[in-house]
Amino acid sequence: MLGENIKALRIKNGLSQEDLAKKLNVVRQTVSKWEKGQSMPDADSLKILAEIFDTDLSSLLDIENKDDEANLKEILEKINHELHIKNQRRERLWKILGRIFFAIVIIYFLLIILNIATFESI
Repeated sequence: MLGENIKALRIKNGLSQEDLAKKLNVVRQTVSKWEKGQSMPDADSLKILAEIFDTDLSSLLDIENKDDEANLKEILEKINHELHIKNQRRERLWKILGRIFFAIVIIYFLLIILNIATFESI
């Protein structure tokens, strides 16, 4: 995958995430997200990465067929779409967990109020 390739090439070239980020005019966290597969570099950044690592886009993207390099835009759109779906799922999960947590807190406070009311009536 692209993230693994970026990390391997970065380490091979003796660069830290910060060093690579400076060369690309991005923040270190962006490079970290690329390496973890949480986001994807844009086409311009991919070209610069290929230049920095002295490799071609095919190798960087693990494209087996060199003719596919011409379809880079389509490949990037597909990868970005997959990342978008993954991020949507993650967001939905956090929303659900947040609602569950909120419901638990509300129930907890209701139980405390009922306990106090019951205790006072005794």
